[in-house]
Amino acid sequence: VNPQANLVFITSLFLGTTITVSSNHWVMAWAGLELNTLAILPLISKSHHPRAFKASIKYFLVQAAASTLILFSSMTNAWQTGQWDISQLTCPVSCLILTAGIAMKLGLAPFHFWFPEVLQGSSLITGLLLSTAMKFPPITLLYMTSQSLNPTLLVTMAILSAALGGWMGLNQTQTRKILAFSSISHLGWMAIIIVYSPKLALLNFYLYALMTAAAFLTLNSINTLKLSTLMTTWTKTPALSAALMLTLLSLAGLPPLTGFLPKWLIIQELTKQEMAPAATLIALLSLLSLFFYLRLAYCATITLPPHTTNHMKQWHTNKP
Repeated sequence: VNPQANLVFITSLFLGTTITVSSNHWVMAWAGLELNTLAILPLISKSHHPRAFKASIKYFLVQAAASTLILFSSMTNAWQTGQWDISQLTCPVSCLILTAGIAMKLGLAPFHFWFPEVLQGSSLITGLLLSTAMKFPPITLLYMTSQSLNPTLLVTMAILSAALGGWMGLNQTQTRKILAFSSISHLGWMAIIIVYSPKLALLNFYLYALMTAAAFLTLNSINTLKLSTLMTTWTKTPALSAALMLTLLSLAGLPPLTGFLPKWLIIQELTKQEMAPAATLIALLSLLSLFFYLRLAYCATITLPPHTTNHMKQWHTNKP
């Protein structure tokens, strides 16, 4: 992709996000989501690999279906109430359809199957955009309509996401797929709290985006796509490997690190709302994802390859 086309795609991406985040009208929000989808498609398929084309087609079909559901829910609401304002979503059927549409856009369980496949077919930088920037407009729509949404449905989807994100990530050896399942389980934490404390869900999203960006950019700079490659990084870049370990443990939510803060606050808020069983369940399910984060951290820092690596040591100077 030449630099001019790249600039157009990135600008369209930010423009689509800005339109959705700043709009009060459902049609404008929908137009922003569509612009976002069309801007990311060339970035997914730019490697010209068959898996990348397959990923971009999957992404397009799922996002088109999700956008259709969102537009349909807003039309149903306008039919019932006579207005298109995002914050005035009062029709119960519209609320259910909107929740399904946004869950599909985000990759919340049970609409999560497309996300790991699409991430696996993308480059690490495109994967970073898919995991953070592309999730911001749907999360904003959830934030703006949070007072109207069905809490039982969202809590069910959240617990399912935390369970599936942890369970399906256990057996993976590809770092992109592991980060995709990590994203699904984190979305579960955001979905469970968004009705009760929308600002807390946004805090969780911002911290998740920050930590995921650190993980993706580190993996990109050491050019690591598999666990077996990750095992050789300590001999090449010890400082980056140590930073990656701290980032992964923070994503896991271990107490002294930043990632623990939103989980702690969410559990506290759920307890205040007399939802202690749900809080206990989602906290226990996060132990599943903790296992694969620990395995990633272990591979990045503690294991050494059993044979000499073919990589040039970073601190060796090239002799003329």
